[in-house]
Amino acid sequence: MVINILTALLNKMGLIIVLAIILSKLTIFKRLVTKQDLKLTDKLIMAIVFGLFGILGTYFGVGVKGAIANSRAIGVIAGGLLGGPFVGIGAGLIAGLHRWAIDIGGFTALACAISTITEGFIGGYSYRFIGHMKNKWIMGLFIGVVSELIQMLIILAVAKPFSAALDLVQIIILPMVVVNSLGIALFIAVTENIFTEASRVKAAQAQLVLKIANRTLPYFRKGLYSPCVIEAAKIIHQMTDIAAVAITDTKYILAHVGMGEDHHIAGHEILTALTKNVIEEGKYRVVHTKEEIGCINEDCLLGSAVIVPLKEKDKVIGTLKLYKMGQYSITSVEEELALGMAELFSTQLELSKVERHAQLLANAELKVLQAQINPHFLFNALNTIKSFCRTDPETARDLLEYLGDYYRNNLQGKDFITLAEEFNHIKAYLAIEEARFSDQIQVEYMIDEEILKFQLPSLILQPIVENSITHGILPKGQGKIMIKGEKIGQEMKITISDNGIGFSKEKLENILSEGFQGKSIGLRNVNNRLINIYGQEYRLRISSIKGKGTTVEITIPLRGGKDEHPGVSGG
Repeated sequence: MVINILTALLNKMGLIIVLAIILSKLTIFKRLVTKQDLKLTDKLIMAIVFGLFGILGTYFGVGVKGAIANSRAIGVIAGGLLGGPFVGIGAGLIAGLHRWAIDIGGFTALACAISTITEGFIGGYSYRFIGHMKNKWIMGLFIGVVSELIQMLIILAVAKPFSAALDLVQIIILPMVVVNSLGIALFIAVTENIFTEASRVKAAQAQLVLKIANRTLPYFRKGLYSPCVIEAAKIIHQMTDIAAVAITDTKYILAHVGMGEDHHIAGHEILTALTKNVIEEGKYRVVHTKEEIGCINEDCLLGSAVIVPLKEKDKVIGTLKLYKMGQYSITSVEEELALGMAELFSTQLELSKVERHAQLLANAELKVLQAQINPHFLFNALNTIKSFCRTDPETARDLLEYLGDYYRNNLQGKDFITLAEEFNHIKAYLAIEEARFSDQIQVEYMIDEEILKFQLPSLILQPIVENSITHGILPKGQGKIMIKGEKIGQEMKITISDNGIGFSKEKLENILSEGFQGKSIGLRNVNNRLINIYGQEYRLRISSIKGKGTTVEITIPLRGGKDEHPGVSGG
């Protein structure tokens, strides 16, 4: 009898798994399962869906001694594991109350209702532990076994008479433990495939953005108003499955490549109200019909579009537009692609603006530092991010954000910034360097939070940290940087030390001299700026022991708070 029940339940479980596979192919279910921050409505929908799977497990059950051997736990526990406590308990309530309210299964109705709700709680509570596991199905298998054993105990404790409950449990315990734990594992494996597919799509997408960025960087560095923008649009069109690519400023079409070139003509004024709205609001838009695009040409074949603003800091300076032919043909892939490209292009356009106006900067040392954005660092960073695209898409996405932050901080053009802003700049730089060199670089911070609100000249600390890595740690192979900040009287003292290769006493005596033939331009610029702003007494203090490391001390007077510039003394 046990074998017959086991066989029957396995057959019914197969139908549930087939339904799960079909469900996993639906776009709406994929979005729901892969969503990181579920809203209450999302959780409610998931609870209903998995509750229905639980009800289905009841009807797919096998009658045994006035009760039902069933696979109800599969949907309920899987829902909890995928959606959390709300989904698990919600699905358990739906399936459990149905089991109790509908007159099926006789004397175990109440016990099964209680056990189903309990299983939903177990699945939901286990959600926090299963999230970062690689093989989630193994955890699902284990939870299934534990949950079914608990169900058997509940049946023995609640169902009456006890003798009938004991007789029932002896028959169904093996089939239900085996089938339900296996079914939960398979259900989790099916949905886990959704995450794998989503990660694969994100990786391919991030890699494509990086490839496009690498090829278009030389053009966007020449500015938005350059004819080179047309060449950049051609590259995007060639490398993507897009019907047309357009780039505008705030008034005119600068480039339109692909379908619609006959009436979307470079040099003409922007045609669509949609693009004008994106420029005015500063928010991207996705439209899925020809009417929403609003092209004045009735014969235009462009049916869907995503329009993303290009910005310099918070100011909209233009748009990037990707078009496709069919209606509702813009997917999340094209949407994320457009957002990623717009982010990198905006950064590059900011860089082009700084390069065009670099010669107008009044402070010679600041000009050198802001112009000293090493293209090798950029391409090395892009290659590092590209290597993470396939293995760790989330890290690749984080590094792209750090790269954007790094260049924005380099290009912000402020004379003075808060120490907190300068540390954010350093952390963005270090995040990329740590990703490039893995375990070779370790960084430790000891910062008095009180001084974070005070201001200092921009680009003072990052060149020193970069010098420690480039000329101290990397030649040694690996090492550690310590960044310490403290308030001493009416001054803040920042110390940057490393345990790198250090340098000789002779080099130490000459390293800040203008005539010194070494690779310490960054240190000399920082030193000269400090002296020009605050006076000779605030010059850099450098100590080094060859083979053991280097320490650089910077002292800044606390003459400025969060909302005012520090005072400037003689130089």
